[in-house]
Amino acid sequence: MEIVLNPFIGTIFNLFLISALVITMYTLNFYYLVLLSSRRIANMDVVAFKADSVTIHLPIYNEKYVAARLIDAVCKMDYPKEKMRIMVLDDSDDDTVGLIADLVAKYRKLGFYIEHIRRPTRSGYKAGALKYAMSTTNTDFVAIFDADFMPKPWFLKRVLPHFSKPNIGFVQCRWGHANENYSTITQAQAMILDFHFLIEQKAKSHSHLFMNFNGTAGMWRRNCIEDAGGWHSATLVEDLDLSYRAQMRGWECVFLPDVVVDAELPVQMNAVKRQQFRWAKGSIQCAIKQGLDIAVKRKIQVDTKIQAFIQLTRHIVFPLILLQFLTLPILLASEVNLYVISYLPAVTLATYIAMGPFAYALIIQKMYGESWRSKLIQLPYFIMYNAGLSVNNTVAVFDAIFGKKNEFLRTPKYGILKRSDKWDDKAYNLPFTKTTLLEMFFGVYGIFGVFIAIYSNNPTFVPIILIPTAGFLYIALMSISHSRFKTNKSKLNVPITREQKMANLTYKLALYSILVLIVAGGIAAYAGYSSQVYPLDLSRGLLDAISTSSDPQDIQDHILAIKGHLPRDGNPVWIFPTETTSYERMHRDLDTMLSGVQTLATLPTDSSAYNTGMLDMKVRSQELSDHILDAIPYAYVSISNIIISMLWVVLIIVIFAALKHKKDELTESDKIPPTGV
Repeated sequence: MEIVLNPFIGTIFNLFLISALVITMYTLNFYYLVLLSSRRIANMDVVAFKADSVTIHLPIYNEKYVAARLIDAVCKMDYPKEKMRIMVLDDSDDDTVGLIADLVAKYRKLGFYIEHIRRPTRSGYKAGALKYAMSTTNTDFVAIFDADFMPKPWFLKRVLPHFSKPNIGFVQCRWGHANENYSTITQAQAMILDFHFLIEQKAKSHSHLFMNFNGTAGMWRRNCIEDAGGWHSATLVEDLDLSYRAQMRGWECVFLPDVVVDAELPVQMNAVKRQQFRWAKGSIQCAIKQGLDIAVKRKIQVDTKIQAFIQLTRHIVFPLILLQFLTLPILLASEVNLYVISYLPAVTLATYIAMGPFAYALIIQKMYGESWRSKLIQLPYFIMYNAGLSVNNTVAVFDAIFGKKNEFLRTPKYGILKRSDKWDDKAYNLPFTKTTLLEMFFGVYGIFGVFIAIYSNNPTFVPIILIPTAGFLYIALMSISHSRFKTNKSKLNVPITREQKMANLTYKLALYSILVLIVAGGIAAYAGYSSQVYPLDLSRGLLDAISTSSDPQDIQDHILAIKGHLPRDGNPVWIFPTETTSYERMHRDLDTMLSGVQTLATLPTDSSAYNTGMLDMKVRSQELSDHILDAIPYAYVSISNIIISMLWVVLIIVIFAALKHKKDELTESDKIPPTGV
């Protein structure tokens, strides 16, 4: 039976369809890069190693747990000391300053050319520190390592030969994961990064497609940095910005998948979200900053422009995922047919699996070789984690589009490498943010959507709704449970204060309170659907049965059942109600139908009066079904449901306000001045 969509539902359907098409295009492009990454690469022109002079930039800001580890690793490099200049770009304002000062003094005595660089201000953040360092850098090559990386002694000797061609501007190495198996969070991050390096970066290296520098674990030719205009701080991803500007100037780049530099993955969910936020927002900022220049530059090939556009704008997929997630339950409740082929719902599910989990499983098998089985076990974490971050990254995308200024917030690390290592009693811990409230909303909305999919006889869509729902709730609950209060400037190995203990207790109470609210919200949603919406859905199902039945007794039983389901009075449409959606009017129509079918039962089945009466019965049942369909959306947003939802939101906001107040109190007490020089 064809359903004519009203304008509102039609608009929702169009938004759903457009978002699905755009997401599919980005997904297909990823699979295109998978094919490119599997191609054979001709032997690279690599000359024998030559000990060129190299400057190593180490940008650091408040990294007291990992700064020493980085400096030690760099000073252990198997490279002539007289050819290696180490610049520790320290913008810290806590006791990291004193720690680095002592370490630099120690290595100076051992004969290393190492400097402790302190700027007057932290303007430009990391990009500003790198730009400041470039003003005194006089070597031909510059290596860069973030504080959480641990380069091997052979790094410089392995990378430098790849600059044999004079037009090679930078070389990017693959990130390794020193603490990949610490938790499901680190496992999911590791897989995402491996997809980026082993698929995207590998596909674009040694081709005319633009490849991005990843900010660390790589090396630049100094002339390339200067020719491209140097480091800019206009975006949150100065590395992507500079690498694109360099390639637009004709410089080429190289990715080395076999040169792996281990790094520490963030273990706290709020730190992960901060990092993902920065990457998502920065990419859109670069799209805005450089998109037009790339589009109009004649020397750039068309497919290069397309791939650059896709890379810079790929985070736009996250708002579209949320749009699909919001619209799908509405369309299911409105009985819109969303199947790829009518009456074959299995095709819809098969298409979803083929485009997502199954395809990723094949990629994992090819990407990881013999270890693919152990990686495949991590795939559910990856899918749930990636979907759950949609809210966080959507906020980042809109921040970039509307030009909101954000401070460059670095991702805190704690020196966590083993499963037994603890981070929750250390400084730099981050509390959850307002985004967590949105994640909880989407989680509860998803639970509601699952019920709609089940009760609307669309179980095919249950996993499609359930996976992101689980992701939203997982990210939200981990954000809250990982929240700790510890002042950022507290000294190493100093016990947590009483105020911090009380603040942590407040967070735990908030976590339990929010869990109770989520459970209560789910129960209320289920109860509200069962009492207000489900009876209407049952009634429409019975009316459909009436329209296809030719047995007066069956029709009479269905009418009586409908009268038991529908409320006796009232009108669910509380904004501009109409007579057709009045429950009293519906019962009068049912009484008329009941009287008519009782008359039909006395007529011969082959009489014209019987046939005319049956036709009238079908028309009346269809009209009444349409009237109930008009009422269903208002049953979802009834006044009682709105009041309950508002109370739920108010309670969540009260909890957030209490936590913010506690955080502000600790921030005010955080007055410890930095030590060292």
